[in-house]
Amino acid sequence: MIWWYFPLLFFTGIVVGFINTIAGSGSFLTLPMLIFTGMPAPVANGTNRVSILLQTLTGLLSFRKQNMLDLKNAALLACFTIPGAVAGSFVVVDIPGDILQNIIGYVMLLFAVLTIWKPGAFKRKVEAEKQIRLKWFHFALFILIGFYGGFIQAGVGIFILFALVLTTGYDLIKANAIKLALTFVFTPFSLAVFIFNEQVDWIPGLVLAAGSIAGAIWGARFAIKKGTNAVRIVLFIVLAISSIKMIIS
Repeated sequence: MIWWYFPLLFFTGIVVGFINTIAGSGSFLTLPMLIFTGMPAPVANGTNRVSILLQTLTGLLSFRKQNMLDLKNAALLACFTIPGAVAGSFVVVDIPGDILQNIIGYVMLLFAVLTIWKPGAFKRKVEAEKQIRLKWFHFALFILIGFYGGFIQAGVGIFILFALVLTTGYDLIKANAIKLALTFVFTPFSLAVFIFNEQVDWIPGLVLAAGSIAGAIWGARFAIKKGTNAVRIVLFIVLAISSIKMIIS
């Protein structure tokens, strides 16, 4: 690998760590960048999981330090997300890749519209002492989200974020904390598969991860300091760009 690829990956990691911590879909940037350095696509896909694991841990610890994580509900949802992710890893989907990509792109475009059309849901702030009670359909919903994450991964954070904000009453800050917790819990399962198949290039992966750790710290501080409205704006921009990219590519 050419030497200047490493600072390029580090800088990419900073940007992606920031994006993933407060929104999601950062893999749509890291995967093309890793492939640009000469990695085969399967190796790039596996190497990317190293960065995802470490950046989510970093962001999660930052939110936890500020008492933004509802640990009880995160643990409950993880119990359903993990089996869904494991199942998704082993299922072969008959939908052609290009059609599936378009479907996801249109869904993300719908989410972008929702951030403008239903601003109240994304601007609200939840009092620290308020208890959010999960209902039975949340567990079914998060099995499906875990299933999606198991066989696609890219964009799963967006689905977690919207499921939490639109159906539970969490604000964007607390929803982001749970999103990071769930992603951190099920990512090791997919990473283990890539490691077993020798599809992880560790040195570029750790360089990317180092940058993403810095970006995750920055993203968590931004979210906590600036609040839900600033996060909503970033989320809309990320969704709009990601959806258009998936639809036209």
